[in-house]
Amino acid sequence: MDSFITIRFKRKTAKRFQEFSRTHFKSHTDAMATMLAFFFYNEISPKENFGPTGRTIAVSLNTVETNLLKRLNAIIAIQRDIEKTQTKPALAMLESLFQTEEPKDKTLILEKKFIEEKKTVRFEEKRNTTNEL
Repeated sequence: MDSFITIRFKRKTAKRFQEFSRTHFKSHTDAMATMLAFFFYNEISPKENFGPTGRTIAVSLNTVETNLLKRLNAIIAIQRDIEKTQTKPALAMLESLFQTEEPKDKTLILEKKFIEEKKTVRFEEKRNTTNEL
């Protein structure tokens, strides 16, 4: 069995360590050994600042997301305005240029065409179908 050694800490720091150790580890020795192994393995110093924490990232992501959604809505509004004012009218003009209607054959006033009309009898005499004796 390993022997224990006494290390002097300030009371406030010792209380914080004991609370942390009780919530995450079985003993204070396991807690200290794991923390030291973490710092040695990852080759980092406990004095280094890693940047934003998970909480600050979540808060900043919410603001970034909100700003991004606002910008996306603005872009969509600009695109719709461009469609209404530029794209659709231009497309309509191009379509009208390429649509060709067959010109109606109108006879000139000076030109006279004689159309042969079929002579159809409109009225016929009624024939007497009774027998004459």
